[in-house]
Amino acid sequence: MTDDMTEEKALSLNAVRAFVQIARERSVTRAARSLDITQSSVSRHLAVLESYLGATLIERRGRHTELTEFGRLFADAVAEPLDTILFTAQRMRRRDRTEANRLVVRTSLSTFAYTLLIPHLQEFSSEMGGAVVDVISSLSMPSTTDGFDVLLTRDLSLSEPSDRWDVYEEQLVCVGAPQHVAGRGLATLRSMPVLAITSRPDILPAWLRAIDLKISDIRPGARYDHHYLALPAVTTGRCLLVAPEIVVSDLIRQKLLEVLPGSRARSGMHYRAYAIDRSRNPDLARAFCRWLARLCKTIGAPDPV
Repeated sequence: MTDDMTEEKALSLNAVRAFVQIARERSVTRAARSLDITQSSVSRHLAVLESYLGATLIERRGRHTELTEFGRLFADAVAEPLDTILFTAQRMRRRDRTEANRLVVRTSLSTFAYTLLIPHLQEFSSEMGGAVVDVISSLSMPSTTDGFDVLLTRDLSLSEPSDRWDVYEEQLVCVGAPQHVAGRGLATLRSMPVLAITSRPDILPAWLRAIDLKISDIRPGARYDHHYLALPAVTTGRCLLVAPEIVVSDLIRQKLLEVLPGSRARSGMHYRAYAIDRSRNPDLARAFCRWLARLCKTIGAPDPV
């Protein structure tokens, strides 16, 4: 590092944050109140930032604070990135003693999380003395620098040390609204369109092979990115959906959907939960995986069709 670099003043993130709040509140006093610091501290942060930038950022006009043209340009440039930095840092902050009962669960199964995992999380929390479970979704390959304790996936691999649970062997079913499919079998496929899920292009071919049908034997329907987007369409419309049975099981129990007889088939896919070794809460992570395996076994057990 050169002498010039060591003498360069470091930019104060607190000073930037104070200025952004001044810009939003149009008042040093209100900014101080919002940040829960003294007005003199806000003024000091502002002076530090103006010194760093070599420019005046605000002008005081009586009780009002107005941004200079330079101040407006700087506020517009840094406000959104600052919010992103603060939010990301808060979400990814490594747990301390006060957060010893907290997990981050990362999943590539957004519909599974929406329909089954999240609605039952309170049960796990109660079992674990009020444990807090953060759920984040991503389709990208996880890395050792990502901040999570448990990976729940069907198609992603994990290269780092972890314990693995096979929580569900995927069963596919074709479902429709009861008023349209009650008492009818697979012949319904020729009279009602089947919705397509672009995030799971494998589902229809795998299901058709399993029940010995061809793509020409069905009527193609509308396309949806994810199953959870298609669920309202199939419960309210005259159409069919091939989906993992576990993600429609609750709607079937509520009699909002009905399974076509003879439509159940295995996809060959498995849902797996990984409790990673580097977790700050390894025991809680393993307890979560065991609980999830029990939940899937209970809810995913097929009813006779």
